[in-house]
Amino acid sequence: MSVAIDVALDKAGTGPFQRRLLGIFGLVWAADAMQVLAVGFTAPSIAKSFGLTVPAALQTGTMFFFGMMIGAALFGRIADRIGRRRVLLVTVACDGIFGLASVFAPSFGVLLATRFFTGAAVGGTLPVDYAMMAEFLPSDRRGRWLVMLEAFWAVGTVVVALAAWAAASAGLEDAWRTIFFVTAIPALIGFWLRLMVPESPLYLLRKGRGDEALAVIDRVLTTNGKPRLSETLTVSDAPQRAVRLLSPTLKKRTLLMLAVWFLVSLSYYGIFTWMPARLAGEGFGFVRGYGFLVVVALAQIPGYALAAWGVEQVGRRPTLIGFLLLSAAGCALFVVASSTTIVATAILLMSFALLGTWGALYAYTPELYPTAARASGMGAAGAMARLGGLLAPSLLSLLIAWSFGAAVALFAVLLILAAAAASQIDTETRHQALD
Repeated sequence: MSVAIDVALDKAGTGPFQRRLLGIFGLVWAADAMQVLAVGFTAPSIAKSFGLTVPAALQTGTMFFFGMMIGAALFGRIADRIGRRRVLLVTVACDGIFGLASVFAPSFGVLLATRFFTGAAVGGTLPVDYAMMAEFLPSDRRGRWLVMLEAFWAVGTVVVALAAWAAASAGLEDAWRTIFFVTAIPALIGFWLRLMVPESPLYLLRKGRGDEALAVIDRVLTTNGKPRLSETLTVSDAPQRAVRLLSPTLKKRTLLMLAVWFLVSLSYYGIFTWMPARLAGEGFGFVRGYGFLVVVALAQIPGYALAAWGVEQVGRRPTLIGFLLLSAAGCALFVVASSTTIVATAILLMSFALLGTWGALYAYTPELYPTAARASGMGAAGAMARLGGLLAPSLLSLLIAWSFGAAVALFAVLLILAAAAASQIDTETRHQALD
Protein backbone atom coordinates (compact mmCIF):
# COMPACT_ATOMS: atom_id res chain seq x y z
CA MET A 1 0.00 0.00 0.00
CA SER A 2 0.99 3.63 -0.44
CA VAL A 3 -0.05 6.94 1.06
CA ALA A 4 0.15 10.45 -0.41
CA ILE A 5 2.78 12.63 1.24
CA ASP A 6 0.28 15.39 2.03
CA VAL A 7 -1.82 12.82 3.90
CA ALA A 8 1.29 11.74 5.83
CA LEU A 9 2.05 15.37 6.73
CA ASP A 10 -1.55 15.87 7.86
CA LYS A 11 -1.22 12.72 9.99
CA ALA A 12 1.99 14.06 11.55
CA GLY A 13 0.28 17.36 12.35
CA THR A 14 2.25 20.06 14.11
CA GLY A 15 4.21 19.25 17.24
CA PRO A 16 7.73 19.19 18.67
CA PHE A 17 9.32 18.67 15.26
CA GLN A 18 7.71 21.77 13.72
CA ARG A 19 8.31 23.84 16.87
CA ARG A 20 12.00 22.93 16.75
CA LEU A 21 12.12 23.75 13.05
CA LEU A 22 10.39 27.08 13.71
CA GLY A 23 12.94 27.94 16.40
CA ILE A 24 15.92 27.05 14.19
CA PHE A 25 14.65 28.86 11.12
CA GLY A 26 13.30 31.70 13.24
CA LEU A 27 16.67 32.41 14.83
CA VAL A 28 18.30 32.94 11.45
CA TRP A 29 15.24 34.79 10.18
CA ALA A 30 15.65 37.24 13.08
CA ALA A 31 19.36 37.50 12.25
CA ASP A 32 18.51 38.26 8.63
CA ALA A 33 16.10 41.01 9.72
CA MET A 34 18.87 42.50 11.83
CA GLN A 35 21.28 42.43 8.88
CA VAL A 36 18.74 44.05 6.56
CA LEU A 37 17.56 46.78 8.94
CA ALA A 38 21.07 47.53 10.15
CA VAL A 39 21.38 49.58 6.94
CA GLY A 40 19.31 52.42 8.37
CA PHE A 41 20.70 52.18 11.89
CA THR A 42 24.41 52.13 10.96
CA ALA A 43 24.56 54.74 8.18
CA PRO A 44 25.13 57.80 10.45
CA SER A 45 27.91 56.05 12.38
CA ILE A 46 29.58 54.73 9.20
CA ALA A 47 29.48 58.23 7.73
CA LYS A 48 31.21 59.62 10.80
CA SER A 49 33.88 56.90 10.89
CA PHE A 50 34.92 57.30 7.25
CA GLY A 51 34.23 61.00 6.78
CA LEU A 52 31.25 60.52 4.46
CA THR A 53 27.77 61.95 4.08
CA VAL A 54 24.88 59.78 5.26
CA PRO A 55 23.63 59.23 1.66
CA ALA A 56 27.15 58.08 0.72
CA ALA A 57 27.26 55.76 3.73
CA LEU A 58 23.97 54.23 2.56
CA GLN A 59 25.98 52.66 -0.28
CA THR A 60 26.49 49.83 2.21
CA GLY A 61 22.76 49.24 1.89
CA THR A 62 22.93 49.42 -1.89
CA MET A 63 25.66 46.77 -1.98
CA PHE A 64 23.85 44.66 0.60
CA PHE A 65 20.59 44.65 -1.37
CA PHE A 66 22.45 44.01 -4.63
CA GLY A 67 23.98 40.94 -2.99
CA MET A 68 20.57 39.86 -1.69
CA MET A 69 19.05 40.16 -5.15
CA ILE A 70 21.73 37.93 -6.67
CA GLY A 71 21.69 35.48 -3.76
CA ALA A 72 17.90 35.07 -3.78
CA ALA A 73 17.72 34.33 -7.51
CA LEU A 74 20.80 32.09 -7.55
CA PHE A 75 20.33 30.01 -4.41
CA GLY A 76 16.59 29.47 -4.98
CA ARG A 77 17.33 27.75 -8.29
CA ILE A 78 20.22 25.78 -6.79
CA ALA A 79 17.99 24.56 -3.94
CA ASP A 80 15.49 23.12 -6.45
CA ARG A 81 18.34 21.24 -8.13
CA ILE A 82 20.62 19.98 -5.35
CA GLY A 83 18.37 20.16 -2.29
CA ARG A 84 17.24 22.61 0.36
CA ARG A 85 19.47 21.44 3.21
CA ARG A 86 22.83 21.97 1.48
CA VAL A 87 21.89 25.47 0.44
CA LEU A 88 20.64 26.29 3.93
CA LEU A 89 23.96 25.32 5.49
CA VAL A 90 26.12 27.16 2.96
CA THR A 91 24.12 30.38 3.05
CA VAL A 92 23.79 30.67 6.80
CA ALA A 93 27.51 29.94 7.27
CA CYS A 94 28.39 32.71 4.81
CA ASP A 95 25.87 34.99 6.51
CA GLY A 96 27.69 34.65 9.82
CA ILE A 97 31.23 34.72 8.41
CA PHE A 98 30.85 37.78 6.17
CA GLY A 99 28.65 39.50 8.73
CA LEU A 100 31.42 39.12 11.30
CA ALA A 101 34.03 40.25 8.76
CA SER A 102 32.06 43.51 8.40
CA VAL A 103 32.87 44.30 12.03
CA PHE A 104 36.60 44.43 11.30
CA ALA A 105 36.49 46.25 7.94
CA PRO A 106 39.50 48.62 7.89
CA SER A 107 38.15 50.81 5.08
CA PHE A 108 34.88 51.77 3.48
CA GLY A 109 35.76 49.80 0.33
CA VAL A 110 36.30 46.60 2.34
CA LEU A 111 33.06 47.25 4.20
CA LEU A 112 31.18 47.52 0.92
CA ALA A 113 32.62 44.17 -0.19
CA THR A 114 31.73 42.39 3.06
CA ARG A 115 28.21 43.81 2.99
CA PHE A 116 27.74 42.58 -0.58
CA PHE A 117 28.71 39.00 0.34
CA THR A 118 26.64 39.13 3.53
CA GLY A 119 23.68 40.26 1.44
CA ALA A 120 24.17 37.42 -1.06
CA ALA A 121 24.10 34.92 1.83
CA VAL A 122 21.05 36.49 3.47
CA GLY A 123 19.28 36.61 0.09
CA GLY A 124 19.91 32.89 -0.29
CA THR A 125 18.55 31.94 3.13
CA LEU A 126 15.21 33.72 2.85
CA PRO A 127 13.51 31.87 -0.05
CA VAL A 128 14.89 28.45 0.88
CA ASP A 129 13.78 28.78 4.50
CA TYR A 130 10.19 29.31 3.44
CA ALA A 131 10.14 26.64 0.77
CA MET A 132 11.51 24.12 3.25
CA MET A 133 9.30 25.13 6.18
CA ALA A 134 6.22 24.88 3.97
CA GLU A 135 7.17 21.34 2.96
CA PHE A 136 7.11 20.11 6.58
CA LEU A 137 3.64 21.49 7.42
CA PRO A 138 0.10 20.07 7.08
CA SER A 139 -2.15 21.98 4.68
CA ASP A 140 -4.68 23.17 7.27
CA ARG A 141 -2.06 24.92 9.44
CA ARG A 142 0.61 25.85 6.92
CA GLY A 143 -0.37 29.49 6.50
CA ARG A 144 -0.43 30.21 10.23
CA TRP A 145 2.97 28.62 10.79
CA LEU A 146 4.56 30.44 7.86
CA VAL A 147 3.35 33.75 9.27
CA MET A 148 4.74 32.71 12.67
CA LEU A 149 8.13 32.22 11.01
CA GLU A 150 7.87 35.64 9.38
CA ALA A 151 7.08 37.10 12.84
CA PHE A 152 10.70 36.47 13.84
CA TRP A 153 11.47 39.42 11.57
CA ALA A 154 9.85 41.60 14.23
CA VAL A 155 12.09 40.00 16.87
CA GLY A 156 15.16 40.89 14.81
CA THR A 157 13.83 44.42 14.28
CA VAL A 158 13.44 44.96 18.03
CA VAL A 159 16.91 43.54 18.78
CA VAL A 160 18.72 45.69 16.19
CA ALA A 161 16.82 48.77 17.41
CA LEU A 162 17.85 48.00 21.00
CA ALA A 163 21.47 47.38 19.90
CA ALA A 164 21.54 50.71 18.07
CA TRP A 165 19.98 52.45 21.06
CA ALA A 166 22.54 50.91 23.44
CA ALA A 167 25.46 51.80 21.15
CA ALA A 168 24.24 55.39 20.79
CA SER A 169 23.63 55.73 24.54
CA ALA A 170 27.13 54.44 25.28
CA GLY A 171 28.59 57.03 22.90
CA LEU A 172 30.63 54.43 21.03
CA GLU A 173 32.85 55.98 18.38
CA ASP A 174 32.27 53.22 15.80
CA ALA A 175 28.79 52.16 16.85
CA TRP A 176 28.24 50.40 13.52
CA ARG A 177 30.87 47.79 14.41
CA THR A 178 28.95 46.85 17.56
CA ILE A 179 25.67 46.64 15.64
CA PHE A 180 27.18 44.42 12.93
CA PHE A 181 28.69 42.18 15.62
CA VAL A 182 25.28 41.73 17.26
CA THR A 183 23.71 40.89 13.87
CA ALA A 184 26.33 38.24 13.02
CA ILE A 185 26.11 36.15 16.20
CA PRO A 186 22.66 34.53 15.64
CA ALA A 187 23.67 33.39 12.15
CA LEU A 188 26.81 31.69 13.48
CA ILE A 189 24.74 29.89 16.12
CA GLY A 190 22.09 29.07 13.52
CA PHE A 191 24.57 27.15 11.37
CA TRP A 192 25.15 24.53 14.07
CA LEU A 193 21.45 24.24 14.80
CA ARG A 194 20.65 23.70 11.11
CA LEU A 195 22.82 20.60 11.04
CA MET A 196 19.88 18.94 12.82
CA VAL A 197 17.41 19.77 10.02
CA PRO A 198 16.79 16.91 7.55
CA GLU A 199 16.21 17.34 3.83
CA SER A 200 12.68 18.15 2.67
CA PRO A 201 10.69 14.93 2.13
CA LEU A 202 8.80 16.51 -0.78
CA TYR A 203 12.07 17.36 -2.52
CA LEU A 204 13.40 13.83 -1.91
CA LEU A 205 10.25 12.23 -3.27
CA ARG A 206 10.24 14.47 -6.34
CA LYS A 207 13.80 13.34 -7.01
CA GLY A 208 12.81 9.68 -6.84
CA ARG A 209 14.43 9.11 -3.42
CA GLY A 210 11.39 7.54 -1.82
CA ASP A 211 13.19 5.57 0.92
CA GLU A 212 14.93 8.71 2.18
CA ALA A 213 11.67 10.66 2.07
CA LEU A 214 9.94 7.93 4.09
CA ALA A 215 12.75 8.01 6.69
CA VAL A 216 12.29 11.78 7.10
CA ILE A 217 8.49 11.47 7.41
CA ASP A 218 8.93 8.71 10.01
CA ARG A 219 11.27 11.03 11.92
CA VAL A 220 8.63 13.75 11.90
CA LEU A 221 5.95 11.29 13.03
CA THR A 222 7.96 9.79 15.89
CA THR A 223 9.13 13.21 17.10
CA ASN A 224 5.48 14.28 17.23
CA GLY A 225 4.53 11.11 19.12
CA LYS A 226 2.82 9.40 16.18
CA PRO A 227 3.40 5.86 14.86
CA ARG A 228 5.61 5.30 11.82
CA LEU A 229 4.07 4.76 8.42
CA SER A 230 3.46 1.18 7.34
CA GLU A 231 2.96 2.26 3.70
CA THR A 232 5.22 3.74 1.06
CA LEU A 233 4.96 7.40 0.07
CA THR A 234 3.53 8.72 -3.17
CA VAL A 235 3.12 12.11 -4.75
CA SER A 236 1.44 12.86 -8.06
CA ASP A 237 3.70 12.53 -11.08
CA ALA A 238 6.88 11.88 -9.05
CA PRO A 239 9.70 12.21 -9.89
CA GLN A 240 8.98 15.59 -11.49
CA ARG A 241 10.88 17.42 -14.16
CA ALA A 242 11.89 21.05 -13.81
CA VAL A 243 9.05 23.54 -14.10
CA ARG A 244 9.56 26.99 -15.57
CA LEU A 245 8.17 29.94 -13.60
CA LEU A 246 6.96 31.52 -16.85
CA SER A 247 5.37 28.36 -18.25
CA PRO A 248 1.77 28.88 -19.49
CA THR A 249 0.22 27.58 -16.26
CA LEU A 250 2.41 29.70 -13.95
CA LYS A 251 3.14 32.82 -16.01
CA LYS A 252 0.24 35.00 -14.89
CA ARG A 253 0.57 34.30 -11.17
CA THR A 254 4.35 34.66 -11.34
CA LEU A 255 4.28 38.07 -13.01
CA LEU A 256 1.54 39.38 -10.74
CA MET A 257 3.22 38.09 -7.59
CA LEU A 258 6.60 39.50 -8.62
CA ALA A 259 4.93 42.88 -9.15
CA VAL A 260 3.43 42.71 -5.65
CA TRP A 261 6.78 41.80 -4.09
CA PHE A 262 8.54 44.65 -5.90
CA LEU A 263 5.98 47.30 -4.99
CA VAL A 264 5.77 46.23 -1.35
CA SER A 265 9.55 46.08 -1.05
CA LEU A 266 10.06 49.50 -2.64
CA SER A 267 7.60 50.98 -0.15
CA TYR A 268 8.82 49.08 2.92
CA TYR A 269 12.51 49.75 2.42
CA GLY A 270 11.84 53.28 1.23
CA ILE A 271 10.21 53.95 4.58
CA PHE A 272 12.38 51.91 6.93
CA THR A 273 15.77 52.67 5.38
CA TRP A 274 15.31 56.38 5.96
CA MET A 275 13.03 56.51 8.97
CA PRO A 276 15.45 55.28 11.70
CA ALA A 277 17.94 58.08 11.11
CA ARG A 278 15.17 60.66 10.78
CA LEU A 279 13.29 59.63 13.91
CA ALA A 280 16.47 59.22 15.95
CA GLY A 281 17.76 62.70 15.19
CA GLU A 282 15.18 64.74 13.32
CA GLY A 283 11.82 63.76 14.77
CA PHE A 284 9.76 66.05 16.95
CA GLY A 285 8.06 65.63 20.28
CA PHE A 286 7.98 62.05 21.47
CA VAL A 287 8.31 60.83 17.86
CA ARG A 288 12.06 61.02 18.19
CA GLY A 289 14.86 58.84 19.50
CA TYR A 290 15.54 55.13 19.64
CA GLY A 291 12.89 54.55 22.27
CA PHE A 292 10.12 55.33 19.82
CA LEU A 293 11.84 53.20 17.18
CA VAL A 294 11.60 50.23 19.54
CA VAL A 295 7.86 50.94 19.92
CA VAL A 296 7.58 51.04 16.11
CA ALA A 297 9.28 47.63 15.95
CA LEU A 298 6.97 46.19 18.61
CA ALA A 299 3.95 47.36 16.59
CA GLN A 300 4.87 44.75 13.99
CA ILE A 301 4.04 41.83 16.28
CA PRO A 302 0.23 42.28 16.37
CA GLY A 303 0.37 42.77 12.59
CA TYR A 304 1.78 39.27 12.26
CA ALA A 305 -0.78 37.89 14.72
CA LEU A 306 -3.66 39.29 12.67
CA ALA A 307 -2.09 38.00 9.44
CA ALA A 308 -1.70 34.52 10.98
CA TRP A 309 -5.40 34.52 11.82
CA GLY A 310 -6.44 35.99 8.48
CA VAL A 311 -4.60 33.61 6.17
CA GLU A 312 -6.32 30.61 7.77
CA GLN A 313 -9.77 32.02 8.51
CA VAL A 314 -10.28 34.45 5.62
CA GLY A 315 -7.77 33.25 3.01
CA ARG A 316 -4.35 34.15 1.70
CA ARG A 317 -5.36 36.52 -1.08
CA PRO A 318 -8.00 38.59 0.79
CA THR A 319 -5.70 38.92 3.80
CA LEU A 320 -2.86 40.14 1.59
CA ILE A 321 -5.12 42.66 -0.18
CA GLY A 322 -6.52 43.90 3.14
CA PHE A 323 -3.09 44.53 4.62
CA LEU A 324 -1.90 46.26 1.43
CA LEU A 325 -4.82 48.69 1.59
CA LEU A 326 -4.28 49.23 5.32
CA SER A 327 -0.59 49.98 4.65
CA ALA A 328 -1.61 52.52 2.02
CA ALA A 329 -3.99 54.10 4.53
CA GLY A 330 -1.14 54.42 7.04
CA CYS A 331 0.99 56.18 4.42
CA ALA A 332 -1.88 58.51 3.51
CA LEU A 333 -2.46 59.35 7.17
CA PHE A 334 1.22 60.23 7.56
CA VAL A 335 1.02 62.64 4.61
CA VAL A 336 -1.94 64.57 6.01
CA ALA A 337 -0.87 64.40 9.67
CA SER A 338 -0.92 67.78 11.40
CA SER A 339 0.11 66.82 14.93
CA THR A 340 2.68 64.71 16.70
CA THR A 341 0.03 62.24 17.85
CA ILE A 342 -1.30 61.65 14.33
CA VAL A 343 2.26 61.32 12.94
CA ALA A 344 3.01 58.69 15.59
CA THR A 345 -0.28 56.88 14.88
CA ALA A 346 0.49 56.83 11.14
CA ILE A 347 4.00 55.45 11.67
CA LEU A 348 2.72 52.72 14.00
CA LEU A 349 -0.06 51.84 11.53
CA MET A 350 2.49 51.60 8.69
CA SER A 351 4.70 49.32 10.78
CA PHE A 352 1.75 47.15 11.86
CA ALA A 353 0.24 46.85 8.37
CA LEU A 354 3.41 46.51 6.28
CA LEU A 355 4.66 43.62 8.39
CA GLY A 356 1.25 41.97 8.26
CA THR A 357 1.56 42.33 4.48
CA TRP A 358 4.90 40.52 4.53
CA GLY A 359 3.40 37.76 6.67
CA ALA A 360 0.59 37.18 4.16
CA LEU A 361 3.03 37.32 1.23
CA TYR A 362 5.32 34.71 2.73
CA ALA A 363 2.39 32.42 3.52
CA TYR A 364 0.86 32.76 0.04
CA THR A 365 3.82 32.74 -2.35
CA PRO A 366 5.37 29.26 -1.73
CA GLU A 367 1.94 27.66 -2.13
CA LEU A 368 1.57 29.07 -5.65
CA TYR A 369 4.30 26.77 -7.01
CA PRO A 370 4.84 23.00 -7.30
CA THR A 371 7.74 21.44 -5.40
CA ALA A 372 10.01 21.42 -8.45
CA ALA A 373 9.74 25.20 -8.71
CA ARG A 374 8.94 26.31 -5.15
CA ALA A 375 12.41 27.46 -4.10
CA SER A 376 12.91 29.03 -7.53
CA GLY A 377 9.60 30.86 -7.19
CA MET A 378 10.51 32.10 -3.73
CA GLY A 379 13.97 33.00 -5.02
CA ALA A 380 12.54 35.05 -7.87
CA ALA A 381 10.17 36.80 -5.46
CA GLY A 382 13.05 37.42 -3.08
CA ALA A 383 15.19 38.82 -5.90
CA MET A 384 12.39 41.18 -6.91
CA ALA A 385 12.03 42.29 -3.31
CA ARG A 386 15.76 42.97 -3.08
CA LEU A 387 15.57 44.96 -6.30
CA GLY A 388 13.04 47.14 -4.54
CA GLY A 389 15.34 47.36 -1.53
CA LEU A 390 18.25 48.20 -3.80
CA LEU A 391 16.39 51.00 -5.56
CA ALA A 392 14.65 52.47 -2.51
CA PRO A 393 17.67 54.23 -0.90
CA SER A 394 19.15 55.46 -4.18
CA LEU A 395 16.38 55.96 -6.75
CA LEU A 396 14.13 57.71 -4.25
CA SER A 397 16.87 59.64 -2.42
CA LEU A 398 16.22 62.90 -4.29
CA LEU A 399 12.47 62.72 -3.67
CA ILE A 400 13.01 61.82 -0.01
CA ALA A 401 15.56 64.64 0.39
CA TRP A 402 13.04 67.08 -1.11
CA SER A 403 10.06 65.86 0.88
CA PHE A 404 9.74 62.71 2.94
CA GLY A 405 5.98 63.28 2.95
CA ALA A 406 5.84 63.28 -0.85
CA ALA A 407 7.79 60.02 -0.91
CA VAL A 408 5.37 58.43 1.55
CA ALA A 409 2.45 59.60 -0.63
CA LEU A 410 4.10 57.79 -3.56
CA PHE A 411 4.38 54.66 -1.41
CA ALA A 412 0.62 54.83 -0.74
CA VAL A 413 -0.02 54.78 -4.50
CA LEU A 414 2.41 51.89 -5.01
CA LEU A 415 0.71 49.85 -2.28
CA ILE A 416 -2.71 50.40 -3.86
CA LEU A 417 -1.27 49.19 -7.18
CA ALA A 418 0.09 46.12 -5.36
CA ALA A 419 -3.39 45.40 -3.98
CA ALA A 420 -4.81 45.65 -7.49
CA ALA A 421 -2.19 43.19 -8.79
CA ALA A 422 -2.84 40.76 -5.92
CA SER A 423 -6.57 40.79 -6.69
CA GLN A 424 -5.81 39.40 -10.18
CA ILE A 425 -3.86 36.32 -9.00
CA ASP A 426 -5.77 33.32 -10.29
CA THR A 427 -5.86 31.04 -7.26
CA GLU A 428 -6.53 30.92 -3.53
CA THR A 429 -4.38 28.35 -1.69
CA ARG A 430 -5.97 28.14 1.76
CA HIS A 431 -5.99 24.47 2.91
CA GLN A 432 -4.51 23.37 -0.42
CA ALA A 433 -2.11 20.41 -0.45
CA LEU A 434 1.36 21.04 -1.89
CA ASP A 435 2.20 19.15 -5.09
